[in-house]
Amino acid sequence: MFIYVDESGHSGAQIFKDIKAQPNMYYGVMTSKVDLSIEITDALVSMRKLLEVDRIHASALGNPPLARIAPQLLKIQNELGLIFDFYILKKRAHAEFCFFDQVFDSGNNKAIPHGAYFSPFRYLLILELSRMFNDAKAERAWNIRIELDEDKANRELSILCFDLLKGIGRVRHSEARYYIRAGLRWASENPGEISYNASDEDGIKQISPNIICFQSVMHGIARRVREEGAEPTSIIVDQQQEFNGAQKVLADFYASAAGIKFENAPKMPVMTFDGMPQIPIQFVDGKNNGGLELVDVYLWVCKRLFENKPVANELLPLYEAQIDRGYTDQISYESIMKRFLETR
Repeated sequence: MFIYVDESGHSGAQIFKDIKAQPNMYYGVMTSKVDLSIEITDALVSMRKLLEVDRIHASALGNPPLARIAPQLLKIQNELGLIFDFYILKKRAHAEFCFFDQVFDSGNNKAIPHGAYFSPFRYLLILELSRMFNDAKAERAWNIRIELDEDKANRELSILCFDLLKGIGRVRHSEARYYIRAGLRWASENPGEISYNASDEDGIKQISPNIICFQSVMHGIARRVREEGAEPTSIIVDQQQEFNGAQKVLADFYASAAGIKFENAPKMPVMTFDGMPQIPIQFVDGKNNGGLELVDVYLWVCKRLFENKPVANELLPLYEAQIDRGYTDQISYESIMKRFLETR
């Protein structure tokens, strides 16, 4: 297998800076049985020549030019049996999930019993807690999370928890309301016990949307490895300076954890590292790799469809062919609701 990984919606740690324009972080993963940088070179040269560009970059081209090369793209897909996996992280939801995972972790917060956090009840707590947040409070929660001054972070966390308590009446479920009230009160009074803020710049990178969503990518690649029963020949990741180092650290850690399985509470997902690839990921400039050039187009199409933006009819078969072939996963409240309903 040859695997190609590209991303879109990059905002680094400042996720609220341009959140209206880029509310989500996306990764696209293309799996091929052949080396696309070699196999589709002639086709790419032909398509670039048709469009009079040096590189096929979907966001720069847009619908009409991409529609012109749709027949060639479909031919490549059909002949090579390409598989495209699509990963989404909703940035505001991620900020609120970070808050929940630190403040309501029973190992941090003495008001939260183990069974309330390490059980499907956590899904209900997350969903009910979301009713107490708005855009401003979510941004405050995130800014405190990436604040390196621990004393300042503790003061701000205490105030935020107190402010959130003012909205406790919006929580509908009585048992969830009890634990949310107790947890926020305890955290407001004991912010230093929560270990809420990142300790350094590397810690901030590890909780950034780029890296959290990349965790989903790595688990998705492991799923492909298990299904195919073969180690990838190469994993090519689009080169970008800020987060490649953190991506490598994560990939290396997952490789070392291959085969490890962590049991969980009943009806909770089992954390497994089976199938984690052992080969190191490679970082390549998207301008110099045909596979990354191709995955950029698929990612652009899926991103626009997810955001209900127009996509040329000629390009829709690229997506439709992946409905039963590819895999889509989200870090969002929709995914939490799905998990919650599956436990009922």
